[in-house]
Amino acid sequence: MPQLGDCTHHARVRMQQRGISDAALDLLLRYGRTTYHQSRRMLVYMDHGARRAALRDCGRAAGPLIDRVLRFCAVVSTGGLVITVCPRGSRVRRK
Repeated sequence: MPQLGDCTHHARVRMQQRGISDAALDLLLRYGRTTYHQSRRMLVYMDHGARRAALRDCGRAAGPLIDRVLRFCAVVSTGGLVITVCPRGSRVRRK
């Protein structure tokens, strides 16, 4: 799984524009589910099972941050580089 510092400049700009903190991205990358998106890219997102695991490990104090993470996803290259961070407009369709 990618590390927090492994982001493109584009991803950092999008995080700043969308108000996504480093801590929120770290939670997403640590607990999020992955599915393949557009041939060779991974889509990392939080579902409710991942939310429960994050709450169990991080505690109730991290609840508002975890709820915010549910609203976005990250596109990650096969090399582990975070390409962009975008809002989750709808359900993630898995094959």
